[in-house]
Amino acid sequence: MKILVIGGTGRIGSKVVQRLRDAGNEVLAASPDTGVNILTGEGLDAAMAGASVVVDLANSPPPYTGDAALKFFRAAGEHILAAEKKAGVKQHVALSIVGTDRPGINDYFIAKAEQERLIRESGVPYTIIHSTQFFDFLPGIIESGTDGDTVRLSSALVQLIAADDVADAVSRNALAPPVNGVVEIAGPDRVSIADVGKRFMDAVHDTREVVSDAQAPYFGMPLDRDALVPLGDAWKGSIDFQRWFAQSGYGKDTSANA
Repeated sequence: MKILVIGGTGRIGSKVVQRLRDAGNEVLAASPDTGVNILTGEGLDAAMAGASVVVDLANSPPPYTGDAALKFFRAAGEHILAAEKKAGVKQHVALSIVGTDRPGINDYFIAKAEQERLIRESGVPYTIIHSTQFFDFLPGIIESGTDGDTVRLSSALVQLIAADDVADAVSRNALAPPVNGVVEIAGPDRVSIADVGKRFMDAVHDTREVVSDAQAPYFGMPLDRDALVPLGDAWKGSIDFQRWFAQSGYGKDTSANA
């Protein structure tokens, strides 16, 4: 089976490509580096020729505020879905975020919700994967809450997931029939942003004070307690914080701050 992976050279995409190839599929990694431009449509028709499944892992570049991400996902979605219909693609698999079906958390979530709307209304069979936040985002989350020697982090809950678990879930769904709905995936442990942030900082010997605050903004906006976690059943990855940290490389330089 031929599978096109958009964003196939990225952090998650490269892992998905390898897993799908290991399963015996013909897999094409699509990115600007391989001649595919989803914002203009250049190269999409040729890349999709003969493809049964398209895995969409594309992500908008910064900034994530304002309407930049919205414009990205709208343009990319329109080009990708039009090319899929022309090629007769049998399934569109998209990676999105837990929480896009709730009141807008921030501009990026609103943009992802628009991406999902385009997919649902396209007529192409689909599976949308809602993932919780990645462990790899922890340094950025901590930086966003930093004010001098204090790091003010939200007390809202997270269920951070490792990139390897995300890649496993995306690959499995790409090889399964479309659900024409949403599948949710999450990490194994549910804790507050402040607690996991402090655990990371302790692990890298960052001695700044962590303050847990229900009103602390998460990339610009305060969160309801359950805004970033699944509200129902979700597939859970097996990689917890300790295992992720051991594999991450952060522990090799114990003098580094987050």
